[in-house]
Amino acid sequence: MTGQALTRLFLPAAAFLAPGFAAAAETTERIDLTGHWVGFLSILIFVVAYAFVMVEEFTHLRKSKPVMLAAGAIWVLIAIVYVQNGLPHAAEAAVRHNILEYAELFLFLMAAMTYVNTLDERNVFEALRSWLVSRGFGYRKLFWLTGILAFFISPVADNLTTALLMGAVVLAVGADSPRFVALSFINIVVAANAGGAFSPFGDITTLMVWQKGIVDFQTFFLLFFPSLVNFVVPAAIMHFGIPDVVPPAIGEKVQMRRGSKRIMLLFLLTIATAVSFHNFLHLPPVLGMMTGLAYLKIFAYFLKKTGERTVMRDEAIEDAMPFDIYRKLARSEWDTLMFFYGVVLCVGGLGFIGYLALISEFIYVDLGPTTANVLIGILSAIVDNIPVMFAVLNMMPDMSQGQWLLVTLTAGVGGSMLSIGSAAGVALMGQSKGMYTFASHLKWTWAVALGYAASILCHMWLNASIF
Repeated sequence: MTGQALTRLFLPAAAFLAPGFAAAAETTERIDLTGHWVGFLSILIFVVAYAFVMVEEFTHLRKSKPVMLAAGAIWVLIAIVYVQNGLPHAAEAAVRHNILEYAELFLFLMAAMTYVNTLDERNVFEALRSWLVSRGFGYRKLFWLTGILAFFISPVADNLTTALLMGAVVLAVGADSPRFVALSFINIVVAANAGGAFSPFGDITTLMVWQKGIVDFQTFFLLFFPSLVNFVVPAAIMHFGIPDVVPPAIGEKVQMRRGSKRIMLLFLLTIATAVSFHNFLHLPPVLGMMTGLAYLKIFAYFLKKTGERTVMRDEAIEDAMPFDIYRKLARSEWDTLMFFYGVVLCVGGLGFIGYLALISEFIYVDLGPTTANVLIGILSAIVDNIPVMFAVLNMMPDMSQGQWLLVTLTAGVGGSMLSIGSAAGVALMGQSKGMYTFASHLKWTWAVALGYAASILCHMWLNASIF
């Protein structure tokens, strides 16, 4: 096909997209809607939607649905006002900007989730679980082992996957001791959240800060010791509440499936690719992750061609299908990914209205960044840390590297103070068969809060030079 023919083919598409690109240049003018009925109604819509998110455990209405609806409603209201004021493309340009931010998060997480799901299908996590339950460890040793493993696995896998894996170990050996299960689950929640706070891959909040280019990849590891303190302080307190009993060992052995070790290496190579693209070539990390996903897809092709079968745990017939990476892609947490879409668009809309600027002025200027960042962490115990951190990133307060690391730490670990403060806690409540509840976690909130305060002080002391 000639260049002229290509031009004729793509010219209509370019014309269709042109208004969106022209919109950014059309105007940077914004209308202050913070005192307008559209602003008040938008806040109400978001609050109602988020109320549904918080009671998902009881209503069984998936959290993505209300926030996606709220996102559409908020931007429709904004667009109506802007069209009436002769700025027809301003809202469009703002929405496109928010969608671009979401697209980077979406593709990054999709690649990471596919790797984690593939490792799960290759029995990597089951093999680790079976090894732990067959060793005959006492309750106290198992309490520490599951916590330490959660702390070191969550920087690579997400805190939800890590918590469910360690939770399965605790239930397998401690089902006869509700006290051991409850305390171990609290410990796992704290450890998984703390472990995710010092790695860009460990939590959505750290990932967002890294992708924004605010903090370099290696700089996050300055949070290692504060995160460790956050885990160890409450664990040391709860240790004395664990029964000093050795349960009988469970004699089970699970073998990892063919290719599992090579997939682990490919995952590490993918992380290295994403970091290298960002640090050395100044390309978005998502490009490295998608390149790494190609590594996995090519290796999956090799497994399929050499006759490897895939585990179909949800089907009547197990191992009946050839290995296919697209099945692992389909197992990504789509509700979570769609929830991110709703959050990004909702918070982006409220920011475009002008509310985030007002909040930023109050908490970061009037109260000061340290107080503001500590309060952000406390808020994330009640409200999911994703919209909280996205709001902070939209505010973009003028802060030092130390303060950006502080808000990354507090938003990551603050959710541990309540069982509903993180996905890990909510998931373990569902897994625990009534042995781990909101009330049982609340009894030890004071210990978790001590760890929260100690981690902040540790960060401010160890990293004082960057504040």
